[in-house]
Amino acid sequence: MPLFSWPSRRARLFASRPSAPETKASRTGPLVALHTQGRARWTPRDFSALAREGLEKNPIVYRAIRRIAESAAAVPLLAYEGTRELDTHPLLDLLARPNPMEEGSDVRCAFFAHLQTAGNAYLELVEMEGEPRELYALRPDRMKLIPGPQGWPEAYEYQANGQTVTFPLPEAGPMSGPILHLKLYHPTNDHYGLSPLEPAAFAIDIHNAAGAWNKALLDNAARPSGALVYAGPEGAEHLTDEQFSRLKDELEQTHQGTDNAGRPLLLEGGLDWKPMSLSPKDMDFIEAKNVAAREIALAFGVPPMLLGIPGDNTYANYAEANRAFWRETVLPLVGRYCHAITAWLAPRYGTNLRLWYDPDQLDALNTDREALWTRINDATFLSDAEKRGALGYGDE
Repeated sequence: MPLFSWPSRRARLFASRPSAPETKASRTGPLVALHTQGRARWTPRDFSALAREGLEKNPIVYRAIRRIAESAAAVPLLAYEGTRELDTHPLLDLLARPNPMEEGSDVRCAFFAHLQTAGNAYLELVEMEGEPRELYALRPDRMKLIPGPQGWPEAYEYQANGQTVTFPLPEAGPMSGPILHLKLYHPTNDHYGLSPLEPAAFAIDIHNAAGAWNKALLDNAARPSGALVYAGPEGAEHLTDEQFSRLKDELEQTHQGTDNAGRPLLLEGGLDWKPMSLSPKDMDFIEAKNVAAREIALAFGVPPMLLGIPGDNTYANYAEANRAFWRETVLPLVGRYCHAITAWLAPRYGTNLRLWYDPDQLDALNTDREALWTRINDATFLSDAEKRGALGYGDE
C-alpha cells in the first residue's frame, strides 16, 4: 500500500471536529471600534450655532431650506405591494397622521429641514403590541450616537429638559430599531452627515456682514464715517478735554441714527471734515453680496433665480429653473426618504411593501409629463397596453 494513501492523523482529527458556525463582519470594523472605543459621539458641529447664524439670520438660507423642506413634504406618496399599487394601507395612514399632535406634512417638513440644517435627521417610531403606531421627528442637536464594538451604532441617546432617553438598537441592525437616522454624505466622519451650511459658511458670513454693514451705515446717518481734523489758532493741535467731550456728545445726539440723516454738521473753531471710508462702489459691495447669495443657493441645490437673486442667467426662465429644482434637488431627496422608510418600516407589516412618490401629481413637472405622453402616444409601433405600461399604468 502506498505510504501516503491514508489521511494523516492531523487531517483525520480536523475532519472529525464539527465545523464552527460561519460569521461575517467587516474586516475594518475593529479599526473603527478602536478609534471610537465605544464612547458616545456628539455631532462635531454646533447645530444651534448653525441654525442661528444661517437659518435665523440669513434670508437666503432661510428661504432655501424652507423651499426644499416644504416642497419635499408636499410630494404625494404611494404604496406598492410588488408591482401593484395599493389604494389604502396602514403605512400610508401612519405617514398621513403620524401622531396626535402633527399632520404628516408637518413631520416630513421638520425631518427634511433638520437634514438640510444639520446634515442629520431622525425619526422615532412608537410601537404598541408590535405594530407601528406613531412617528416623531427628533431634533438633531439633542441626539447622540453610541458606537458598538464593531464601530456600528448600538444605541442612540436623546436629551431634553435635563433627562436622557436611550434607544438601544437590536442585533438585527439599525433598520430594525426604533430610530431612523438619515444623513448627508460626510467625507471625514463615520457617524454623522455634513450640513450644507458648513461649505456655505464663508458665503453666509459675507452675506451677513454685508447686511450688518448696511445697518451700521443707516445707524450713522447713512453716510460713510470720517474724521474731524482740528487746526486751532496759533498752531494748537489738540482740543481741550471739555471741548472734546462737548463735540462727542453733540455728534452722538444730533448726527447719528436714521432720524438725523442728512442733518448738516456745523463746524467751528478750525474743525474740518475728512471722509475716510471707501464708498460702496469702491468696495463692489452689492455684487459681492449677490455672489455670496449665489454660493449659498449652490450649496443647497436651489437655482438662484427661485430665491430672487439677480444676475443669474443659468436658466432661460423661471419655469425651467423650477423644473430643475424639482428634478435635481427635491425628487432625489424624497426618493432617499422613500427608500429609508421602506427598509425601516415595510418589514414590520410582513408584506412585500414598497413606498415611492407620485410625480404625476406635481404641477411643476406638467411640461415634462406632457412631453412624455406625447412621445409615447406617437410611438405607432407600441400597442395600447404597452403604452399604458410605459407610462406606469396597468391594464384596464
